Amino acid sequence: GPKPHELYGKFTWKIENFSEISKRELRSNVFDVGNYKWYILVYPQGCDVCNHLSLFLCVADYDKLLPGWSHFAQFTIAVVNKEPKKSKYSDTLHRFCKKEHDWGWKKFMELSKVLDGFTVADTLVIKAQVQVILDKPSKPFRCLDPQYRRELVRVYLANVEGICRRFCEDKKSRLAWAREEVSSFRQFWGSLLPEQQRKFLTDKGEVILKAVVKQFFNEKEVTSTLVMDALYSGCKQIEEHSRAWLEGKYTENAPVVLIKAERSTFTLCGDLMDIVDRVQKDFIPAPKDDSKEGDDYRRDSIERDEKRLAELGRKTLEMFVIAHIFCEKLEIAYREAEALKRQDQLIAEEFEMARLEESKAQAKAQADKEKKAKKKVRM
Repeated sequence: GPKPHELYGKFTWKIENFSEISKRELRSNVFDVGNYKWYILVYPQGCDVCNHLSLFLCVADYDKLLPGWSHFAQFTIAVVNKEPKKSKYSDTLHRFCKKEHDWGWKKFMELSKVLDGFTVADTLVIKAQVQVILDKPSKPFRCLDPQYRRELVRVYLANVEGICRRFCEDKKSRLAWAREEVSSFRQFWGSLLPEQQRKFLTDKGEVILKAVVKQFFNEKEVTSTLVMDALYSGCKQIEEHSRAWLEGKYTENAPVVLIKAERSTFTLCGDLMDIVDRVQKDFIPAPKDDSKEGDDYRRDSIERDEKRLAELGRKTLEMFVIAHIFCEKLEIAYREAEALKRQDQLIAEEFEMARLEESKAQAKAQADKEKKAKKKVRM
């Protein structure tokens, strides 16, 4: 299919004599992005609100498109200030369809602020960036134009890190049972045949990746595309690390291989309790503080952010696979084995109690018999 940069485009709209406009709404010229036609709709005095500028992205000729059409897109709209850092930006995700062919913000910004550097020579400049999204529900996907992704990373990297950290912390607590019951779990694991162990440690890639997308992709959350991008990059890193490890080319400074991706499967590597111990530590390390002054730092910041995004994706995917195999497979089998063992213990205890009761009854019967025999002798 088309690449992300082929589904991305920019559009600039200059509205002259802005203060003299008396129309309720204005439409920009139509522009093409991703083989679809769009336009910007602005309400200079607000749409259903007072004292606000309202802005929307709309699908052109939506009523002429075939029934059932939909365009899924992420877009940014900005009202430009003469001081670029003060420009007003807003981002969102939306699946455009016949019922929702326009999407944006009724309260994009207050009208009182428009005159504060947003109009130069009574001209208002509006810029739009539109990225059509081709999502894949079966696996993480890279969907953003590189330049647009860099802008989103600069703004939302901290949000992505928060999402990944919260997920990993939640899974840490879910894995605590393995440490609390380490002795009995090791006994259970040691009782399994090698073939059974291999079956538990491996799961199909399509099963895990589909579950990853279901967990992290939300069509209403603007950071979802960055999270998918991170997971996509992380998945590629895991595949590269696995290949190097299997070929004996893995270096000492490389990350420890906890899972390997091979032949469309994911497999846990190494001692299970060692994996649990590693997970319980600071699983996602803090970003390296290599800040410095000057142009070199600014030039390196983009590359550093890209590496951090990929690292977050790799660590999150590792945690997902580990938690999936431990909680969805190993824990269930372990609990069932413990329940059967407990059931056997109860049956054995009941059998022993019955045997003791029977022994007591026999002893009592024998004592009664001897007592009667003694009475006969006296008579």
